[in-house]
This record gives sequence, structure tokens and C-alpha cells, in this order.
Amino acid sequence: MKLSRPRTLLGLILMGLGLVTLPLLLAVAKAALELGELSRESEAVVNESLTATLENQRIASLLTDMERNVRQYLVLQDSGLLELYLEDHEALLRSIAFLGRLPQQEQMAAALGELSGNALAIEATLTGRPQTVDVDELVTRFRAMTVAARNTSEAMSVVINDRLAALEETTRATQQTLGWQAAALLPGTGALVVVFLLFVGRPMRQIDTAIRALGEGQFSDTITISGPRDIETLGRQLEWLRTRLRENTEEKNKFLRHMSHELKTPLANIREGTELLVDGAVGTLDKRQREVTGILRDNGIKLQKLIENLLTFSAWQTKTAALEMSDFDLKPLMLGALSQHQLAISSKQIRPQLEVAPLRIHADEGKLRLVLENLISNAIKFTPERGLIHISASTTSDSLEINVADNGPGVAEEDGERIFEAFYQGRRPQSGPVGGTGIGLSVVAECVQAHGGTVELIKEQWSGAHFRVRLPMSGPDAAAETKAAANA
Repeated sequence: MKLSRPRTLLGLILMGLGLVTLPLLLAVAKAALELGELSRESEAVVNESLTATLENQRIASLLTDMERNVRQYLVLQDSGLLELYLEDHEALLRSIAFLGRLPQQEQMAAALGELSGNALAIEATLTGRPQTVDVDELVTRFRAMTVAARNTSEAMSVVINDRLAALEETTRATQQTLGWQAAALLPGTGALVVVFLLFVGRPMRQIDTAIRALGEGQFSDTITISGPRDIETLGRQLEWLRTRLRENTEEKNKFLRHMSHELKTPLANIREGTELLVDGAVGTLDKRQREVTGILRDNGIKLQKLIENLLTFSAWQTKTAALEMSDFDLKPLMLGALSQHQLAISSKQIRPQLEVAPLRIHADEGKLRLVLENLISNAIKFTPERGLIHISASTTSDSLEINVADNGPGVAEEDGERIFEAFYQGRRPQSGPVGGTGIGLSVVAECVQAHGGTVELIKEQWSGAHFRVRLPMSGPDAAAETKAAANA
């Protein structure tokens, strides 16, 4: 018959408890039976030794009485004395018969036979022809019976001692057997506990992994939980939650894309009209008109950048394709990212400080370029004129470390926890004609996390903002496996 697995977590726990405790209960029951048997055998030996001792004492007493009664009977010829002798004779035979039923050796059997034979011979002589009784013969027989009684007692002592020795040996053997059983039972029970914990822990680890993935915004992998029925039901609820979260995220990003595209067309017309005004295509503008036109132009540029960042962020949120990993030199990539902002650097007379040795790394080149461009752009926005931007890269045994720092106002204490949130802008003022949109650092965090790395804000090393990116040299897959093992 095929055993079905428990349908509930409680049933699984009870089954595991039963499997763990059953060997212990069986061992306790077996020990109780063996100890009970030893107790009964010990009690039997004690009772038999006590009874045998009493019977031996009784035989000695009966022999004394019988010899005295016989001597008096032979002198007085009193039938009452003969009757007393015969009563003692019957009692003697009963004692001999009782001792004969006890465990005995050959010596004891011979002594009982001699004792019984002499008693019967004397009884036959007295009841048959009492007038021909030979007193010397009777005395000899009684002496022989006394010796036989003594031999019976000694033989019985030997038998009892042998049984006690055998009982002691059985007790030692039982103790040794119970000890070996306990020694074998402990690792066996421990193995059952480990197996049970693994069996119970597997669905728990699956649930933990699923919840962690949902918390990190990973909605692409189907959630499947195997285990008891109530755990599988919980897994189906988590799968439903994953589906809903994915749908909500897709709807949100779809809305962002549509709105961004819808805004781009009128914005392009506004930008074109503004440029025509600035170029004087509709006539010469006075000073006041040029100021208003400049405001329109700057805010049009800001709005265009915001829309472009919205599209970029939306693409990142919906992108589920694998990283395009390749081997490339890091220094040219950093120089290229820095050159993208050369105009802003020159206009603010910023001094870039680049410290990077020739390094060849394995990563997604496009995403890492986006990380560098956004970090450099963020540093330029907050660096004052004639300020300094520090960019460095180095490797450790297992990671690549990139630092981008500036000597601007830094990040406010209350902004430290939220600067990587999408659309969040810090409270410190930015320099430059076009402000930020609060998306750049969020994109940085997305790219770094896709590589299995981390990005953090470092304090007390530079007067301004200092961002440190760490990427695993072994790649995102190995980093994910290491993280999962640490969380297990």
C-alpha cells in the first residue's frame, strides 16, 4: 500500500515527531520487557533459595525428631511414638519431593536419593517387623541421612550460587545490549531529525526565496511551492500575488511610456517654436521678450530630459532579458563616459581626477557605461565651479570597486535613505541651468543590482557626495548563489 504524504504542515510535523519518537519508544519498551524479565527471574531465584533453605532446615529438624522418636519407641514400644515418627516420615518425604522439583545438580540428586532411600528403608523396617530391628543399623542409616541432608544443603547452595552468577551475567549482557542500542539509536534519531528538518525546511526555503524575489521586484519567475497541501495553497497565493504585481508594474510602465510619448509631440512643437523665437525668425525680440523666451527654452529642455528619463526608467522596469556580458577594458569605458560630459565640465571649469589602472573586467558594457554616466552627471550637477570630481576603480580578490566623489554640498542626512528611489530629488541645491529628475541614481541602482552588486553612499571621506559601486568579479549568477546561501 502506498503511503500518502501529509496534506498539512501540522500533519507533516506530527509525522516527523512520530518518526523521531517511535524508535525511542520501541527501545524503551524493549528495555522495560528485558528489565521485567530480569526482575522476575531474580525474584524466582530469591524465593527458591529462601524456600530451599527453610526446607533444608526442616529436614534437619525432622531427622532429629525422627531419630529421637525411633529410639524411644524401641525402648518403650509405645505405638504413639511410632505414629509421630510416621508423621515426620511423611513430612520428610514431602520436603524431599519439593527439593527434587527445584533446579539441581547431580550431587544434589544423589543426596536426595540417598536421603529418600534410607527414610523408606527405616519406615519399612519399623512397620514390617519391628521386633527384628537392628539398632546399630538404624543409627547408621540416620547418620547417613544426616550426612545426605548436609550434602543436599551444600549442593543446593551451589545451585543457587550458579543461578545467581548466571543471573548476574544475564544482567551484564542486558546492560551491554541496552547500551549498544542507545549508542545506535542516538545517531539514528539524529539522522531522522536532520531528514525531517530538511523535509520541512525545503518548502520554507522556497517560500523565503519567493518572498525575497517579490520584495526585490523580480516578477518573471513562476513561484512553485511543493509540500503539504496548506503550504502549496500558500504557494499558489504567492504566485497570484506575483502575477498581480507584475501586471501592476507592466500597467504602470505602460502608462509611463504612453504619457511620455504623448508629451513628446507637443513638447517638440514647443521646443521648435521657442527656437524660432530665439533665432528671431518671427522678428527681433526685446530684452524682456528674450528673458521670457529663455525661460521657455530652459524649461522645455528640462521637460524633454524628464520625459527621456521616464522612458529610460520605464524600459529598465520592464526589461527582463539577460545581461549582455562580455570582457572589456574598464579605463576606455570610463574615459568615454567622462567625455560625454566634457561640455558641462568645461563650462564649470571642473577638474576631473581619474585614477584607474588598466583593468579587464567581465560585465555588461552598456549598463556599466550608463552607471558611470549617471554618477558623473550627478557629480557635475552638485560640484561648484572650479570644483573637483574624483573617479577611481580598483579590484579586490572577488569584486570590482568604483568610486565617484565630488566636493559639492554632499547629501543631506535625511536624504541618505531615499536617494536611490525613483523620482526622488534631494534637498541640496543643484548647479547648472537644467535640474535633475530623480531618476539617474535609481537607474544606477537597477544596473548594479542586475549585476549582483551594490551601490552605497560613503560618508566622511569626501566633503561632497561619494558613491561606491561594488560588482562581483565572478558575475551575477555566482553572486546570486552566494547571497542565497547566506540567507539559507
